Amino acid sequence: MSRNDPPSAPAATGRRLPLLMALACGVSVANVYFPQALTPLIARGFDIAPDTAAVVATVTQLGYAAGLFLLVPLGDRLPRRPLITGLLAVTGLALLAAGLAPAAGVLLAAGGVVGVATVVPQLLLPMAAGLVEPERRGSVIGTLQAGLIGGILLARTFGGVLGGHLGWRTPYLVAAAMTVLLAVVLGLALPGTAPAVRDRYPTLLADTLRLLRDERQLRRSVFFQVTLFGGFSAAWTALALLITGPRYGMGTQTVGLLALIGAGSMFCAPAAGRWVDRLGADRVNLGCVLAALAAAAVLTTGLLGGAAGIVGLAVGLLLLDVAVQCGQVANQARIFTLRPEARSRLNTGYMTCAFLGGSAGSWLGTRAYAALGWGAVCALIALTGLVALAAYAAGRPGRHGDRGDRPQPVAVSR
Repeated sequence: MSRNDPPSAPAATGRRLPLLMALACGVSVANVYFPQALTPLIARGFDIAPDTAAVVATVTQLGYAAGLFLLVPLGDRLPRRPLITGLLAVTGLALLAAGLAPAAGVLLAAGGVVGVATVVPQLLLPMAAGLVEPERRGSVIGTLQAGLIGGILLARTFGGVLGGHLGWRTPYLVAAAMTVLLAVVLGLALPGTAPAVRDRYPTLLADTLRLLRDERQLRRSVFFQVTLFGGFSAAWTALALLITGPRYGMGTQTVGLLALIGAGSMFCAPAAGRWVDRLGADRVNLGCVLAALAAAAVLTTGLLGGAAGIVGLAVGLLLLDVAVQCGQVANQARIFTLRPEARSRLNTGYMTCAFLGGSAGSWLGTRAYAALGWGAVCALIALTGLVALAAYAAGRPGRHGDRGDRPQPVAVSR
C-alpha cells in the first residue's frame, strides 16, 4: 500500500473484477449517449422539429451533471455496493418510463431522471482505484475507462441501428432490461467497502467545491476536459442532423456505423494510462489537444457529401474520440492521486464540470448547425481545441510555482 492510500484501503483484488466493472461502466454510461442517435426518429414520432427533439439528449446530459454533483460524493460516505445497485434500479425504471412515454414532455422528464441516476461509472472508477495495488492503478483505471469509452461510442451504434429498424422506443426498453440485469450482477459481485469518511452530506458537497477552489491540478484537469469534451459533444449531437439531412439523406443506422468505427479509440485507453505513468498527464493532454485540432480540420470534409464525406467524417470522429478519451484517462489518473480519502469528491468536481461542458457543447453544436451548418460545428470544435492549447501554454509545469503533475496539499473535511 502506498503512503498516499488511506489506512482502510481494501486489499488488492484479482483481474476479473476490473473487467466486470469496465463492462458495467460501458452499459451504464451508454444510457446517456444513445438518445443522441435517436433525435430524427423522436422528432418524427412526436411530430416536432429535430432541434427540439435534440433537447432530449441535452437534458439527459444536464441530468448526468446534476447527478455527478449531488450523488457521487456519497461514494465517500456510504457503502458503494448498495449505492451502485440502487442507482441502477432507478435508472432501469426511468428508461422503462422513457420507452413508454406518451408525449415528448414525459420523455424529457424521464431522460432527466436517467441522467441523474446514471452516475454509476463515476462511483466504480474511484472504487477500483482503491481496490488495486498502486502499481496497477493506472492500468486498471485505463481498463475501466476503455469500458466507459466503449459504452459512449457503441451507444450510438446501439441506438441508431436498433432504433432505425424497430423504432426509437426499442433502445430505451432494451436498455432498461440490461440495466436491471446489471444491478443484480453487481450486487452479487462487488465486494463490500467501508466508507472513507463520516461527514454529513452538506459537508461532502462543500468539500467538492473547496477542492475545486484550492486544488490547482484538479482545476487544470477540469479545464482540459471541459474544452475537449464540449467539442466532442457538439460533433456527435450535430452529426445525426447532418447525416439524416439533405446533404446525405441517410438513416440513423449510418450514425451508428460511424460510432462503431470511433469505438476503436477504446483500445487506446489502457495505453494512455501507461503514457501518463511515463510522461505525465500534461504531456498526454497536449497530444490530445493537437489531435482534436487535427480532427476539426478533417471533419470539414463532411461538407463534401457522398462517399468522400463519409470517409472524412469517420476519420475525423475517430481522431476526436481518441483525443477526448485519452485525455479523460490522463486527467482522472492525475486527480485520483491527490486525496485518496476524497476520491469520490474529486471525481465529482471533475466530472460535473466536464459534463456541464459537454451539455454546453451539445447545445452550441445544435444551434451552430441550425444557423450555419456543419462548417460552424467544425469551427466550434477547433475553437475549443485552441482554448485548451492556450491553457496548456499558459500553465505548463514549472510556471507559477507549479510542480508539474505532482499533487498539491489541500484541506478537506474529515
